[in-house]
Amino acid sequence: MKKHSVLVLKILTGFAVLAVLICAACTGIGYIQYRAYIQKQYNDTAYQIAETFRGYFEEGELERYIAMAARYKKGELPRETLEQEMYTRRYQLLQVQMDRLREHMGANDIYLAQLDVQELYDFYLEQMDGGASADTSGAVKDWNPMTYIMDSYVEPYRFGDMGGLNPAYIKEAVALARSGERSGSYFISKSAYGYNTSAILPIVLEGSTAAVIGVEIPMATLQKALGDYVAHAVLSMLVVTILCLAVYVHILYRSIIAPINLIAAEASSFVKEENQVSTELPKIRTGDEIQTLSETLLKMEMDINHYIDNLTRVTAEKERISAELNVATQIQADMLPRIFPAFPGRQEFDIFATMNPAKEVGGDFYDFFLTDSDHLALVVADVSGKGIPAALFMVISKTLIKNQAQMGDSPKEILRAVNDQLCENNEAEMFVTVWLGILEISTGVLTAVNAGHEYPIMRKAGGAYELLDDPHGFVMGVMPGMQYQEYELKMQKGDSIYVYSDGAPDAVNLKEEQFERERLLASLNQAPDASPEELLGQVKGDIDRFVGDAAQFDDITMLCMRYCGE
Repeated sequence: MKKHSVLVLKILTGFAVLAVLICAACTGIGYIQYRAYIQKQYNDTAYQIAETFRGYFEEGELERYIAMAARYKKGELPRETLEQEMYTRRYQLLQVQMDRLREHMGANDIYLAQLDVQELYDFYLEQMDGGASADTSGAVKDWNPMTYIMDSYVEPYRFGDMGGLNPAYIKEAVALARSGERSGSYFISKSAYGYNTSAILPIVLEGSTAAVIGVEIPMATLQKALGDYVAHAVLSMLVVTILCLAVYVHILYRSIIAPINLIAAEASSFVKEENQVSTELPKIRTGDEIQTLSETLLKMEMDINHYIDNLTRVTAEKERISAELNVATQIQADMLPRIFPAFPGRQEFDIFATMNPAKEVGGDFYDFFLTDSDHLALVVADVSGKGIPAALFMVISKTLIKNQAQMGDSPKEILRAVNDQLCENNEAEMFVTVWLGILEISTGVLTAVNAGHEYPIMRKAGGAYELLDDPHGFVMGVMPGMQYQEYELKMQKGDSIYVYSDGAPDAVNLKEEQFERERLLASLNQAPDASPEELLGQVKGDIDRFVGDAAQFDDITMLCMRYCGE
């Protein structure tokens, strides 16, 4: 099944469920109202039968029968008198009229009974106190407030027989006896003949209820009518629902499903046909959110194509720049001494250096070279900033320093002259920190100058590496005419000097903790007798382990020279 068919199924299922709920609700409400209406009709018919039967009695005749029943109940009249009355012509005529009325109206029973109101009241109060006891049939034991006068049931009560009321109707019977008017409630009961409705018409004599005429009508017709109503209602609503569903499906397909299918197809086509912008989406004119969706998709297709064009150009440009940066990286690396041992024929010293840029190209640099057969120049520098600008300034600085040093000047004269040259046309306001030392190989005297660079670290033979608090001058490239102070170190056989850029102590891990000089000294002193190459490898490994997965944010440059003596 296609995805859009699932959507159709979900929508139709929801509509069908809603329709069923509406049909059930309407049928239920109609059933209740129709049932109440039919019950009222049946109840009114029962009361009409009772009124008709009451009209059969001549003037004073009804009162005389009621009085005889009351006297009999009190024991003031013998049973034989009632028996004799039953065989009188008038009583027989009334009995026949009652039977004919019952048969003609389709009633189950019509009866006339004298009502002992006081006994009814007493029982009601006793029932409220929880003192009444009833058998399984619903009749109450030893309670007979009615004395029958006439009865047209299949097995009728005889004149003088005692009987009771249905306990479920005691409250209504009390209200009826007090008011002398018919009850506003329906008396519905179930017997072997099915459901019945009863009418109890009070007979009021001298201002109080003295007797009742009861009529019981079967409700079989009502049950059939209700069944027919439910069947017709369900069938009618089913037909209407099917017709509405068919119309709804047609409208749904044209206004929702078909446009959604088109949108889905065009989106898939956009992918398969290599970003060909749709010509069908503009045809969707539903005037609702679906049209908004199609317009958004169309705009997205055009934006994607525009983005891809830009991305293609940017990617090509980045590839060109990356290729150029690779060349620049190689050129920068080639400018730094990388062949070790650097001076195979010289045993007076051992030197090693590394530079690890944070980006493709860096601003740090190191250098070492012989200015003559007895003098070795050592340089470690750090240009402000990173990337290509720093790399260009680094090339200029390195070249100027080396050229000036090879002229035989002292370290302070070298930095003074290079500083003046760097300050010329330095509109970018870049600067460089430099540590420069010139070792007199034959004597071990190291003359050095520090232009704002990190403190070097020294180790005497057999001792530990310690920070050298040397005099600092101002950085280079900012102010012309600067003077720099030299200092001398007398190196003995086995002494070492370690010079570095700030990328080493300032390396940061993911917790934003710095490596710091203390860890740097600890790393150097793990194996202080190691060769310069081994020593720098140890330090770089400790920095990498400390930094972990954090990105390198600055160039790391290190140089170590050990003086071996002549």
